[in-house]
Amino acid sequence: MIARLFLRVLLLTLVLALPVAAQSDGEPNYKAFTKASSQVEEAVAKGEISDARLSDMRAEMVKWRTTFTEAQGTNASQIDTLKSQIAALGPPPAEGTPEDPLIAKRRDDLNTQLSKLQAPGISATEAASRSDAIIRAIDKLIRERQADKLLRLSPSVANPVNWPAGASLLRWMGEWIYEETHWRFTQPVNYETARDNAPLIIGLILGALLLLARGGAWMARLTRWLLTKTAMRGRNLISGIVSFGQVLLPTAGAVMATTALEKTALFGPILSSLYLLAPGMLFVVLAARWLGTRVFPPQAGEGVITPGAEGRVYALMLGLAFMAYRLIEMWIAPRAEDFLGGAGELGSERAADVAAKADAALSVLQVPLQVFAALALFRMGQLLRRQGNGAILAEEADGAFRLGLLRWLGNALLLIAVAGPVLGVIGYVSAANALIWPAVQTLGLLALVITLQSFLAELYVTVSGPEARRDALLPVLGGFLLSLASMPVLALIWGARVEDLIELWTSFQAGISVGGVRISPTSFITFAVVFTIGYTLTRIFQGALKASILPRTTIDKGGQNAIVSGLGYVGILLAALIAISTAGINLSSLAIVAGALSVGIGFGLQTIVQNFVSGIILLVERPISEGDWIEVGGRQGIVKNISVRATIIETFDRTDVIVPNADLISGAVTNWTRGNKTGRLIVPVGVAYGNDTRRIEAMLAEIAQAHPLVMMNPPPFAVFTGFGADSLNFEIRAILSDVNFKLRVHSEMNHQIAERFAREGIEIPFPQRDVWIRNPEMLRSDYVPPAEKMVVGHGTIAAAPAPARPEPGEGIAVLSDNDGAEEGDDR
Repeated sequence: MIARLFLRVLLLTLVLALPVAAQSDGEPNYKAFTKASSQVEEAVAKGEISDARLSDMRAEMVKWRTTFTEAQGTNASQIDTLKSQIAALGPPPAEGTPEDPLIAKRRDDLNTQLSKLQAPGISATEAASRSDAIIRAIDKLIRERQADKLLRLSPSVANPVNWPAGASLLRWMGEWIYEETHWRFTQPVNYETARDNAPLIIGLILGALLLLARGGAWMARLTRWLLTKTAMRGRNLISGIVSFGQVLLPTAGAVMATTALEKTALFGPILSSLYLLAPGMLFVVLAARWLGTRVFPPQAGEGVITPGAEGRVYALMLGLAFMAYRLIEMWIAPRAEDFLGGAGELGSERAADVAAKADAALSVLQVPLQVFAALALFRMGQLLRRQGNGAILAEEADGAFRLGLLRWLGNALLLIAVAGPVLGVIGYVSAANALIWPAVQTLGLLALVITLQSFLAELYVTVSGPEARRDALLPVLGGFLLSLASMPVLALIWGARVEDLIELWTSFQAGISVGGVRISPTSFITFAVVFTIGYTLTRIFQGALKASILPRTTIDKGGQNAIVSGLGYVGILLAALIAISTAGINLSSLAIVAGALSVGIGFGLQTIVQNFVSGIILLVERPISEGDWIEVGGRQGIVKNISVRATIIETFDRTDVIVPNADLISGAVTNWTRGNKTGRLIVPVGVAYGNDTRRIEAMLAEIAQAHPLVMMNPPPFAVFTGFGADSLNFEIRAILSDVNFKLRVHSEMNHQIAERFAREGIEIPFPQRDVWIRNPEMLRSDYVPPAEKMVVGHGTIAAAPAPARPEPGEGIAVLSDNDGAEEGDDR
């Protein structure tokens, strides 16, 4: 079944890759189409035709529709030319208004030619529409038949009356195979054939037994050996690929055994058709076990039953159940009526009775198999739910989505595992099959996608090096593409036909209409390719301009960045316009829609547009440039980047502050380095009262003039700013040649001032306080407080107990704020 499914996908790929239908040279044969379409419409109306014949008719109609669709563009270039010529004549005059005879004659001739050229396209459009209607009618009939088949009520397995039919089917199958094989063994000619092929048969049998018995074990041992080579690069990838040999080698052994049995000529067509299915059935079981091992890998030292071990067991059970189901569908079901009815022609009543018995027998065989598969699905669903429950606790983790998906899948499996057997026991066997077995195949497809994605991740790590991560962007994108590629396979699993997918692809190729503009995948791909080329050329031109041309000009760095950014915006806009024009997208019909949306978008994006316009103004006027030291909103820093929405400022704490461009345009901005790097430095200095102020002023001026970064034009100077509470206040005011060193120069001048004042004996004041003691008598050693009252500060405490004698220096004091005064005698 897996091989058949992939053959269908391959067929679908070839159909999509190659032209859908061959177009005959010249004009389509409308007579042949009319005859064929009439026959198909009559057959569909009767509804008595088989599904295979319906599929053939549909394929024929698809070819006709493709031919007519291509014919719709006949004479397209000539039609456009004639329309341009007619438009050049100007609009036709109003009714009753005469027109120049020459122009009128020319207009009539052009319209006549236009009608003749448009006729083939109009006929092709009508024929394409008719063929499309017939295709839709056929699809509707097929879907109705599929629905009737799913809702068909078969004899219930819960009724014991139907059990003998199943036993009879198995008994007659065995008798047919025995009689056929017995007859083949009685023919001497078959022994001669077997004797002639004996060497080949013996070799094939020995090889088959060896591969079937030891092939899987050999590959498992080789896989374990590769995993122990910890120093080998890509060991996980190689061991994973090698492990698939556990499927291939036994399957090859089964093929050899089948070939050997066929060469003997001792078995009849019934048994031969059975053992020819054996390699495919074995492949299904082994592939299920291998996928279970890849999804639920055994842990080192695993000696007890773990969730991983359970998962591998249930995967093997599902593989066995699916193999048995395909055996019934592919070998028993097509021969059930022959087994039960015997050879020869049957009457209508006898044929109906045999068909009823065959239906009951197949129900008896299939429903227990459904129950077995449902049990494995139920347990698998519980395992997935157990894994997915971690999503509730990992909502902020990267794997929350994956765990949530597993939890949802587990819930779906539990529902199918309960509903499927119930439907089967009631008698809706086809509906139960349509639920259970697609669910089994979906699990297999999901396991295959997960395995291939892990191989891609291992391949990426092997190629990129040990520092690469398996959850990097490229492996994740590879897994996403694998998931997309599996969607058609998933659709086929759940009942879609190849014709449905081809029809969907045809509609997808035709595109969708948005506001009168048809956007197809071809136009979208053309737009993406042209825009990518234009964008790449713009970036290359920007890089060459920034690296080669602009550095050789006298334009400053900010101007160079503004030119490069402006050219980048212009280049991207031109690339978008050229891409739209090349893709053939006519945006004129979207003008009304865009005008209606622009009002709402304008209000919603008002702030973004405001910042964008402000960014353009910053790049054009350049009030600030990259590398400037600015202050905005109470924050200072160096401008690192100016984009169209915001400006990045790196503060002196090495943190990035993102300032919207609108704040730089509408607010107050201090640019310390705009135009030049000069800036003023103010150094405040305080000295004690009693010093010579003019002497201090001269010292400070000398210190300022001696610093190498202080400019002499204008010269620095010191000023006496006033009398402070603790000091005489002075300031050094100087212009620095590079304001970026303002803090360093300030610190250096403070050092020099401290050293100069220390040499000159000039005191730098500090705050002083007076201490007043209200009860100095308490400090005497023979003091005894009165018993009635004790004065504490400004309050009185009556009948206070006598306190312990205070230690020397203790007392109750009040602090005065007379800074700079002499201390009292009562300290």
